[in-house]
Amino acid sequence: MLETVVLVAVLIMSVVVHEVAHAWQARREGDDTAEQLGRITLNPLPHLDPVGSIIIPGLLAWQGGMIFGWAKPVPVNPLRYRQYVAGDIRVSLAGIVSNLGLAALATLLSGLVVKIGSLTGGLGGVPGFLLMTLDYAIYINLILAFFNLIPIPPLDGSHVVAHMLPRQIADGYREIGRYGLLVVMAMIFLAPGVMDLFLAPVMELRGLADRFIRLWI
Repeated sequence: MLETVVLVAVLIMSVVVHEVAHAWQARREGDDTAEQLGRITLNPLPHLDPVGSIIIPGLLAWQGGMIFGWAKPVPVNPLRYRQYVAGDIRVSLAGIVSNLGLAALATLLSGLVVKIGSLTGGLGGVPGFLLMTLDYAIYINLILAFFNLIPIPPLDGSHVVAHMLPRQIADGYREIGRYGLLVVMAMIFLAPGVMDLFLAPVMELRGLADRFIRLWI
């Protein structure tokens, strides 16, 4: 039960940082829509989607399945960006960069916890709890980063793909976003092999993180 609570809590904070990164970058590009709506904040409440942030992640964690969840999308107006195409790409990738940064930070902190634990007599108690939490942070943030690279609208990776397509095709491609969540859910439950292909880098990078952490023992 404790592990489930920790896992969901880490997921919530990770998706919050992801959405804040989108909002922050949008402001840098010239669009303050998200800022005016109070979305540049680490307070989880303005970002949470009760179903996507709590119920579904909790159920998946309880069943031992792949962790999946989302927050309320940050409202942005790309027409206000100083550079429409470049701005849209930077805003879309900001969330992914933030999750990769959190995974890297959690890896460094894990090494520090392991080192302290090896000097103070083990990884039980508080050090063990911290290491478990940081391990979830590495795993979840890697999943969020590469999951959002999947080129299915409205996921972040689709914005990059859309700008590479001819205008008419791109417009039709973006329309898939109306059913994007259903498509993603179908992939997770009906075609897990396809999802595993997209998320293959997660296990590779998690393995690299684990090897780095073990260097501190």
